[in-house]
Amino acid sequence: MGLYIPALNAADSAGQLEVPESVFGQGFNETLVHQLVVRYMAGGRAGTKAQKTRSDVSGGGIKPWRQKGTGRARSGTIRSPIWRTGGVAFAARPRNYEQKLNKKMFRVGIKSILSELLRQERLVVSSDILPSTPKTKEMVVKLKSLDAKRVLIIVGELDTNLVLAARNIPYLEVVEAINLSPVLLVAADKVIATPEALKIIEERLS
Repeated sequence: MGLYIPALNAADSAGQLEVPESVFGQGFNETLVHQLVVRYMAGGRAGTKAQKTRSDVSGGGIKPWRQKGTGRARSGTIRSPIWRTGGVAFAARPRNYEQKLNKKMFRVGIKSILSELLRQERLVVSSDILPSTPKTKEMVVKLKSLDAKRVLIIVGELDTNLVLAARNIPYLEVVEAINLSPVLLVAADKVIATPEALKIIEERLS
């Protein structure tokens, strides 16, 4: 038994598109979706922050002054964290924030998100969403009827006209089906997919 994704509007040439229930009819697994989104966001962190410890700063070969008799507090090295030019006590080090998530969990998570988008009527199909010119004005006209603060367009393959027309629209994201991100899906108020993109998604998740 199949499900149907509605067209963007009544005039769209794509019409209503039938999709398999095995991909677009799954229950919403909130825990898995949260884990998937966190994994993607963590993987995007640079992790390049670095500070110097007392072993990294210069100087400190000898005691600044003798142990007793000076009237000052004892000190062993100018590299100490309590000195102005000393090292940092608990210095940050470059690290990798990536989290492991196996392919099966990824597929189930994406299915869960897509199914929920379809249930909430936030997922539509369109064959006419691609602009015929690289003009932003044409793209804005195509999106004018949508009551959405954030729009995601999923295509089978990036089109030059689409990329150029969409790049100056702040509320619009464009992505290829093979690079589909759970973060973009969750953040979008409206997801518009081409029939070609849905076919690729179906093949990858089946």
